[in-house]
Amino acid sequence: MTPALPDTIDATRCPLCGEQNRCAMEVARETGEPQPPCWCMATDFRNAPLAAVPQQMRGKACICARCAANAPAGS
Repeated sequence: MTPALPDTIDATRCPLCGEQNRCAMEVARETGEPQPPCWCMATDFRNAPLAAVPQQMRGKACICARCAANAPAGS
């Protein structure tokens, strides 16, 4: 059974694991304050399980660095 999606999407949380995604672009959007380049700009996403992001959340919340690396929880 697929878990229910929240009524509202928290763009600061990874849609795969629910942890903080630390997206500098989202922080800039919310605060209006310029941010340094986001961690994702220097990340290799080739191993990221992007197909696992629920369709309704695609383009609305960034995955976190751990999920981008397809690393197990706790790493």
